[in-house]
Amino acid sequence: MMMRKTCEKLIAFCVCASLGVGLLTGCGNSAAKEPDFSVTLPTGPEDSDVYVEAVPNISDEFIKGMDASSVLVEEKSGVKYYNFDGEEQDVFQTFAEAGVNYIRIRVWNDPYDKDGNGYGGGNNDLETAKELGKRATKYGMKVCIDFHYSDFWADPKRQHVPKAWENMNLEEKSDALYEYTKDSLNELLDAGVDVGMVQIGNEINYGMAGETITRNVITLLKSGSSAVREISKSYDKDLQVVIHYTRITEPAKLYGLVQKLDTNELDYDVIGLSYYPFWDGDFDNMKTVVSKIKEDYGKDVLIAETSYCYTSEDGDGYGNSLVGVADLVDGYPATVQGQANMIRDVVANANEAGASGVFYWEGAWIPVGDADADNSAIWEKYGSGWASSYASDYDPEDAGLYYGGCSWDNQAFFDFDGHPLASINVWKYLKYGSTPEK
Repeated sequence: MMMRKTCEKLIAFCVCASLGVGLLTGCGNSAAKEPDFSVTLPTGPEDSDVYVEAVPNISDEFIKGMDASSVLVEEKSGVKYYNFDGEEQDVFQTFAEAGVNYIRIRVWNDPYDKDGNGYGGGNNDLETAKELGKRATKYGMKVCIDFHYSDFWADPKRQHVPKAWENMNLEEKSDALYEYTKDSLNELLDAGVDVGMVQIGNEINYGMAGETITRNVITLLKSGSSAVREISKSYDKDLQVVIHYTRITEPAKLYGLVQKLDTNELDYDVIGLSYYPFWDGDFDNMKTVVSKIKEDYGKDVLIAETSYCYTSEDGDGYGNSLVGVADLVDGYPATVQGQANMIRDVVANANEAGASGVFYWEGAWIPVGDADADNSAIWEKYGSGWASSYASDYDPEDAGLYYGGCSWDNQAFFDFDGHPLASINVWKYLKYGSTPEK
């Protein structure tokens, strides 16, 4: 996802059970390190600062995911994260304690200019993914690797080819993508990252890695899928292959894309869908799309990205993608409780339609510096804004014009100072619900 207005040895059974990780997520595969951390999730309704209505018939295997791709550059920029007691704590521990069982991490091929300056948005190269992935694994969460096959953001607005592949023909690019995917997964697994899912491309409705013709995109997807299958076999690990689309408000076009995957016999496991309720329509359409894909093509379906705001305030002076005033969804105010209600209802509707999970997008991307300060030097140095000026050559029509801070800070699960919001606990209350404390 990128802001559409500019602006992913046997694990101990007790850990898998407590985090709600099941067969779909590949719990128990041999390549992952055994976590030294476990959490105890509720066994019934609990008192809480937020009310959460229990989701009927939600499975313990349901994926409760969090994209945490920006965490490392946030910390390098001086951001600190805390627990509910006000003590500094690894944000991945806080996610696990809140019931999150899967972490999604984006990977860009080479998000740096010729002088080594980062493009921003997390500077999400492979080394960053390894570091974040190891931390997620430490706290018992599985990891979804989200290959963009680009050096920067890939989404409906842009699918730029990596610089190293610019002069390649389709066959050469296909071979490069295969080798890149295989080598990257080798490094991640050898580093001890418990990869469970691999996204080959990000929001690829209109292309991937510079290719815009559907048959060419499918050629690239086949190379990515083959690489994942080879690594799965060599590590004796069940890595699920995810194909990621957006624009579910255009269902006929979406079904057509999935049909072409089927017609061309692409080997994959999951269709991931972006669903932002403030952009992507009502729950009924989302449910229809999820259930139709699942029933017609026999694939698992998950919500690969969603989010909602808890405030209409701006934390870093850059402006927000979801302002939280006229652009709110009816019935869901820009409050902590409103955010919790929205995520609970996204999960409930997705679960009812047969989805296997939901990932929240960038729940820890909070401001660096103060809203009334000039934070551009920090964004530029560490890559904690959505884009730096150094991205101008690679993405001149967007990053080159609008580079700057974070437009997502009011949609995080932490306040502007890094303290967790009560809404983060919606994940652990999904099964049994919670009642407000008196």
